Amino acid sequence: MINKLEKEIIFRFLKSRKKDSFLNLISIFSFIGITLGVAVLIIVMSVMNGFRTELINKIVGFNAHAVVKSYDKKLNIDFETTKNISEEVDNIILSNDGEAVIINKNSTKGVLLKGFLSQDFTKLNVLQNENFFGLKTLNENEISIGKDLSINFNLDIGDKITIMSPVGVQTLVGNLPKQEVFKITSIYDSGLSDYNENVAYINLKTLEDLFDKNENQRFLEFYFKNPHQVDSLKNKLSNIYDGEYVYTWADLNSSLFTALKVERNVMFIILSLIIIVAAFNIISGLTILVKNKTRDIGILKSIGVQNSSIKKIFFMIGFIIGTSATVFGVMIGTLFSIYIENIRNFISEIFNITLFPEEIYFLSKMPSEIDPQSIILISFCSIISTVIVSIFPAIQAAKLDAVKTLKYE
Repeated sequence: MINKLEKEIIFRFLKSRKKDSFLNLISIFSFIGITLGVAVLIIVMSVMNGFRTELINKIVGFNAHAVVKSYDKKLNIDFETTKNISEEVDNIILSNDGEAVIINKNSTKGVLLKGFLSQDFTKLNVLQNENFFGLKTLNENEISIGKDLSINFNLDIGDKITIMSPVGVQTLVGNLPKQEVFKITSIYDSGLSDYNENVAYINLKTLEDLFDKNENQRFLEFYFKNPHQVDSLKNKLSNIYDGEYVYTWADLNSSLFTALKVERNVMFIILSLIIIVAAFNIISGLTILVKNKTRDIGILKSIGVQNSSIKKIFFMIGFIIGTSATVFGVMIGTLFSIYIENIRNFISEIFNITLFPEEIYFLSKMPSEIDPQSIILISFCSIISTVIVSIFPAIQAAKLDAVKTLKYE
């Protein structure tokens, strides 16, 4: 505990004096450095968390959250077996897919065709957003294409395109790829250009005819109410469909999210150096303070103040500077993260620049998600750094000899 005398001395040493202007300047820079380091860390972590969340929301918005496929036999499609996870499942949809080539006038492009029954097509999340145009049905020889594909091929609802399958059909002139003409009945926008450009939806039965597939090759797509808990749900599905191939959206995008995680950790380490450098300024400030207060330390020791109290006094000075700077940094970083979109708009209008182009990031606003755990971790690291760097000057102050100190002062 800190007694009254120690408190008096701590606050007296913290007060600025004209003769200690250089020392005050070091303390100010230490305070500002730690504050900015903490604030920048919180802002960067919040933006990266926001990007990750937005990316996950887009991916789970149009992809199946989990898929169950059979290896070499007909999948046992028994919805009764999924009753034990029915509260966690939003939809279960039959599907199939295949790769084909779209032919439009003089242009061709490879696409992934996903087949759904018309009643199942209406359950897809991609149909529920405001950027979906056209009919929410998927009858035979009807197709729903992405926004980017429609722009690149100059296609619109009502137009017709030819799709060529890799499956051959025997004719008089030999084996030729099977072709079908499809009418565009809807255009969707998933929010990701790669998906919009390379994926199209057609009727499940039409797809099976086009690729010579049968009903035994169909698979199940699961859509969960909380797709973020996909790992535990995958384990449950694996137990239900023992011996079948089960994978999730997280498995398909594992490399992407691993890269994001690594980038986030590297950014945390690099930006933490700001706090560490600022914390080392505290050592300089406290060392100079000990030098300037040598006479005062000698007087305190001569009147009976213990070495432990001297340690506490100088340790608490560094601790107060670091802790108060951390608190201010948390406040600034949190407020900046909350109003980051307003700040972006303000800077863009003032300087007439685009800080966050939508055509590059495919997001209408800068994402930000404040993570309390990250804030606690950042605050903890900042305070620990302050504690560590405050120990050495405090020990040095306690080691000063009172007799020699007063003799040479």
